[in-house]
Amino acid sequence: MLEESVRTDPTIEAEVAEPHEDPYAGGSLKDDITALYEDGKTYAEAELAYQKTRARFTLEKGKKGATFLGGALAFLHLAGIALVVGLIIALTPLITAWGATALVVALLVIGALILGNMARKKFAAMSSAYKEGDR
Repeated sequence: MLEESVRTDPTIEAEVAEPHEDPYAGGSLKDDITALYEDGKTYAEAELAYQKTRARFTLEKGKKGATFLGGALAFLHLAGIALVVGLIIALTPLITAWGATALVVALLVIGALILGNMARKKFAAMSSAYKEGDR
């Protein structure tokens, strides 16, 4: 009974009667290559526009970030100066003003020498990677 209703339904007969169109029928290889080239060109242009936008966004955020980093380093530098001045003031009653100044300067110079030596070793290790004779 179900088969009879399906057979007599005019919409189903119309769908079955219409031949399906082959998407590759009638096209030439040249047309396909041209379409592929145009699609590739469109993709490349869109990708270039996207990368330009992304670079602009990154540059803008990077500039603002660098500005904030500079401000933070300036405040950190001022805090270091305040610490040194406070240390000199705190040591003055114990070892006189000149002694406190000399002690703080000596400690800062020793610290600078240690950090400078560590940096020199790291840069030497980095530059040894580019020497031609070690290969």
